[in-house]
Parts: sequence; structure tokens; C-alpha cells
Amino acid sequence: MTADRPNERTPVCALCGLRTCEKEPGTGMFPTFCPMLLEPEVLAEAEAAYLADSDLERMSVEAARTEAGGYGVATRVEETMDFARRMGWRRLGIAHCVGLIKEARIAYDIFTAGGFEVYTVCCKAGSIDKEKLGIRDDEKVHPGGYESMCNPVGQAALLAKAGTELNVVMGLCVGHDSIFFMHSKAPVTVLVAKDRVLGHNPVAALYTSHSYYRRLRVERAE
Repeated sequence: MTADRPNERTPVCALCGLRTCEKEPGTGMFPTFCPMLLEPEVLAEAEAAYLADSDLERMSVEAARTEAGGYGVATRVEETMDFARRMGWRRLGIAHCVGLIKEARIAYDIFTAGGFEVYTVCCKAGSIDKEKLGIRDDEKVHPGGYESMCNPVGQAALLAKAGTELNVVMGLCVGHDSIFFMHSKAPVTVLVAKDRVLGHNPVAALYTSHSYYRRLRVERAE
């Protein structure tokens, strides 16, 4: 069964109010834009991938067990350690913003107390001159002086050399975090998402988009 289609784009699961994908197959209605209706081959290939790759299957299973074990009880810090333990990983890497050294040290202490071998690399390691990569002085955060570029490629390389088995991102800038994800040799999870305005709580902008941040919902002209 299907429901009305709000537009021609797919997938747009955020527009669905049915959540039939959480139910037993054959027991609910699907919106007509649902990828389960329109892209069954893609989803079938995805399902098969879990069984075809033993490492992927194991990670998926242990992630589900971590979810169930800490649901509504464990903090993300605790769930990170729980997942690593379930996977048998003992070497954790922390890729952090230079501005979050204090928080990274606390995470280092907590992970170490949890029995892990921990390595941390800040985003400015390497001290690459922004101007070397083509940034003009007027494009700097603080024009008129030297500024080093964030170096997520270097962070990933140093953690790979240390042999980390799970890397934890703490406050990397938008874009720099994407580069780190692309270059990390180990699986990556996020502990802190950078948001300087909202105290690293970016979802607050979504929760207040009907009030304080209503400007975010104003459509921009092309």
C-alpha cells in the first residue's frame, strides 16, 4: 500500500510520517517516494553486502548490540568504549580541534582509564601555512598574521602510523572532518560535532528553527 507523494525526489525519508521500515515486512503502508518501493535492487544489494563481508557483518552486529545495551542509559562516551570492546579493539585515536585540547585530554583520561591505548592528534599538527594553499590574508580568521591550516590528512596519517583501530573525531571543522573521514584507515565515530556558536550542540539550531533561528528556514533566492 502507498500514501501520497509530496514531490518527485527520492529518497526523502525525512518527509515520511509512516516509518513502515521499522515494522515487520508486509504489515504497513509505504509513501510513494519510499526507496523500499522505488529502489529495491539497491537495498537488496546493501543487505547482501552485510553477509558477504565478515568484517562489515561483525561491525553491524556489535553496533546493534551496543545500541541495545546502552539504549537510554549509556552516554556516547560509554557507548564508544563499549563498541570498541565488543570489537576487540584496544587502540583508540582521537582527531581533535586544537581549540578542544582540554576536552580531548579529558577523553584521553577516560579512555585510558577504560583500559585503552590512546593516541591523539590536533588539527594544526604540521603547521601548514594557509597562504601556501592559496588562502588570501583577507580570508583568514584573523587577517594580518600567520595562520596554520587544519591538517586532517596529517591527523589520519599519524593515527594510521600509530595503528589505531577506531578513531574518534572531536570538533573538527565542517569540511575538515569530511577530509578526515576520507583518509582515515580505521573506522571513525564522532564524539563532538563542531559548532562554535551553539557550544558544539548543532542540533539546537534545528530545535529552535521555528523561533530563534527561524532565519534558517527562509528560502534563499538562486
